[in-house]
Amino acid sequence: MQKIAVIGSGTMGNGIAHVFAQKGYQVNLIDISQASLDKAIATITKNLGRLVAKERITEEVKEATLANIKTFTKLEEAVTDRDLIVEAATENVELKLNIFRDMDAHSPENCILATNTSSISITKIASVTNRPEKVIGMHFMNPVPIMKLVEIIRGYSTSVETTEAIVALSKAIGKVPVEANDYPGFVANRILMPMINEAIYSLFEGVAGVAEIDTVMKLGMAHPMGPLQLADFIGLDVCLSILNVLHDGFGDPKYRPCPLLVNMVTAKKLGIKSGEGFYSYSHGTKELIVSEQFR
Repeated sequence: MQKIAVIGSGTMGNGIAHVFAQKGYQVNLIDISQASLDKAIATITKNLGRLVAKERITEEVKEATLANIKTFTKLEEAVTDRDLIVEAATENVELKLNIFRDMDAHSPENCILATNTSSISITKIASVTNRPEKVIGMHFMNPVPIMKLVEIIRGYSTSVETTEAIVALSKAIGKVPVEANDYPGFVANRILMPMINEAIYSLFEGVAGVAEIDTVMKLGMAHPMGPLQLADFIGLDVCLSILNVLHDGFGDPKYRPCPLLVNMVTAKKLGIKSGEGFYSYSHGTKELIVSEQFR
């Protein structure tokens, strides 16, 4: 597999495109918005520049990486000759199903269709295609250029050949693949999201404040980032979406999203992406300021 397409040019999509392109793969990056694509290329350029400044790559590698990426606003023009398509759109079931219908309709029969979903059923996504044996989960971690883990999720009909190909490809781009079966949240988010939700409940019920909860987890459990800061980093809307998938999928009240999380998402306090969540974020400073709501 040498020809890759990535659908979605947001944080995950541009990171996935960056990693493949830096390893020499020909990448078609697709988004409905040219402005979003331009922003993605600017982000990739900036991140490559940081690697050059740290002497981890050369200027020549930076330029070669950027040359390996082409941008498209029409899916049907970008996938006709691809070996692998990785969908990295917003975590919305209907949106992903529609994208997979289009991927299936316009890509070669032997093309593998992967999704970067963090919680949605691979089997459900595969059901709208004519090649369920070639549909697989390829869940990268954020930030993609730095994090080594890739969850490889087999749908009910995913073939052994498809799984082996994606495991091998993940290793080829310097990642560590971990295989999982197709159940809500897979491994990473089935464990992570209840922890984040419980941290939010601890705040909601007045057990401790934002800084105190995060400090306990950082100093007591050696986590590099507290769960509330991590929730801001992931996006509170994404956290809520994943918890709803877990709650609906298992029918277990232990996955019920905290009312505080629901209210914050409703109020569009989404974390870093909106400038405020459990913390307030100002550009140009690394200082974390507890959001006014929780002081």
